[in-house]
Amino acid sequence: MTRFGEAATATRQRLRETDRRYSLRQVARRIGVEPSYLSKVERGQVAPPSEATTVRLARELGQDPDVFLAMAGKVSRDLQDIICKRPALFAELIRQLKDAPDHAILHIVREVRDGDW
Repeated sequence: MTRFGEAATATRQRLRETDRRYSLRQVARRIGVEPSYLSKVERGQVAPPSEATTVRLARELGQDPDVFLAMAGKVSRDLQDIICKRPALFAELIRQLKDAPDHAILHIVREVRDGDW
């Protein structure tokens, strides 16, 4: 089982404990895939689905699509577009942040988000 499959399964099953609408069949139908395919994804027997399907699954399960995409080994198209505009700068930034503690990264995010350029 992959990290993505484990997370999807655990989240769906946790939701199903209180809401029967989160059966594998019903979730598969709502996100537009066959139940057998979703089962294989959850068990790690096939690669994680496309970006669009991963995003639909994350939203269906009330999860952050970017987190699900990362677990699936993917980066959303909008982030790819942003990175491609300044690839050297973003590559350097990400490499420098690799070992930074979460609180430092959060500080940078808030500074950029709230900053007055």
